[in-house]
Amino acid sequence: MLKIYNTLSGRKEEFKPMDGNKVKMYACGITVSGDAHVGHIYQALIYDIIRKYLVKSGYDVTYARNYTDVDDKIINKANELHVKADAYAAEMIEKIDALMKEYQIDEPNVWLKATCNIGNIIEFIKKLIEKNHAYVTPKGDVYFAVDSFGGYGKLSHRNLEDALNGVRVENDEQKKNALDFALWKSAKEGEIFWKSPWGDGRPGWHIECSAMNMEAFGEQIDIHGGGRDLIFPHHENEIAQTEALTGKQFAKYWIHNGLIKVNGQKMSKSLGNSLLGADLIAKYHREVIKFALLETNYRNDINLTDELFSEAQKHVSDFYGVYKSLADKGAALRGEYKSIDDEFNEAMDDDFNTAKALSNLFKYFKSAKAALNGNIDEAAAILNQIKNTYSLLGLFKDEPSAVLKDESKEEIPAEVFELVEKRKQAKAEKNWAEADRIRDEILKLGYTVKDTKDGAVVEKA
Repeated sequence: MLKIYNTLSGRKEEFKPMDGNKVKMYACGITVSGDAHVGHIYQALIYDIIRKYLVKSGYDVTYARNYTDVDDKIINKANELHVKADAYAAEMIEKIDALMKEYQIDEPNVWLKATCNIGNIIEFIKKLIEKNHAYVTPKGDVYFAVDSFGGYGKLSHRNLEDALNGVRVENDEQKKNALDFALWKSAKEGEIFWKSPWGDGRPGWHIECSAMNMEAFGEQIDIHGGGRDLIFPHHENEIAQTEALTGKQFAKYWIHNGLIKVNGQKMSKSLGNSLLGADLIAKYHREVIKFALLETNYRNDINLTDELFSEAQKHVSDFYGVYKSLADKGAALRGEYKSIDDEFNEAMDDDFNTAKALSNLFKYFKSAKAALNGNIDEAAAILNQIKNTYSLLGLFKDEPSAVLKDESKEEIPAEVFELVEKRKQAKAEKNWAEADRIRDEILKLGYTVKDTKDGAVVEKA
């Protein structure tokens, strides 16, 4: 019996879809204002795994995911680079899609983009205004009236007074309530805009997901996911505007993954400790990265220490070494070992507990190593079952020779990748002299950096 921790209720609940075995699942995707960092990779990975486990459990799953391709950060970044916001967003989406393929993270059943749903967003806002849940300001902004929705705060478990404390709110003297949030933003000079009944402008962030959900699934969905940082205000606002419009429960289960920390600190651009997905996969095999990330239960924060990936690399290399030993004996993978799959399902039925599932691997490989010296058939069955079962987590999908070769390459120091990131920033600011100086500094450390259409590539000099 599958149990899921529901943020809405604050407890684990038996999973029961609204419509038989059909599951409507939506996860908030990436705002494409920059390169994908490891947090983006992890979030995409964990919801891909959840979707796949639901399918394995017999559910008919439709999984939708979005790209936020218009917002303040995207516009600001495009202006910095002197390019159009829509062209910049399209370029970043193409780049991020290619990176997800490198990580072997599958695409959702339905891709959604905010800019492809402007008409749906405008219709959604019109209906909220008609129902007196939203209002238009003299300058052409449209705000949702938070006090018109009695259930506001039920996801984050805050009352209105608590909600005002410790959270940044949009400042506008034309708002009726400090917590009212923008559904439509009037256009500023030089910004991308669309025509609307309230004047030229663009959608607010929160309304995008509600309108895209409505377009993909209708009024209700089974599962809504995202990072824990989205609970308030983003997901709280999604609930308010959607349920105010429909009068029905929007999502039955709200699930949230933990955040990424780097050596105990929250990962952020302002702290300069963002770890880009492209840099990480240049250093480690994708299965090493996945193993490291999935060793922590998805609801908990992951602390990226200096030792995390090197430890994961050791374990993955040891595991693949057992597969190589079987091949060296001239034996092929064959047979089943049902208890391995049963224990995997037991772990995943407990709120998708990948940490428990991975901890079981050590005893399985210990048994396989022992069997290699006496019972090849048993070893082949154990290893075959591991491959078949754990491929759902993106593990044991490669040939041993490819992974072990990859793991033996010299590790590029973190200092070099930090310099590569600083050089990238200098180039973005068109500070060519600084970019050249950093390139020379990288060379002194024994490495070269080459610019390609897919980003910077670091190699031993």
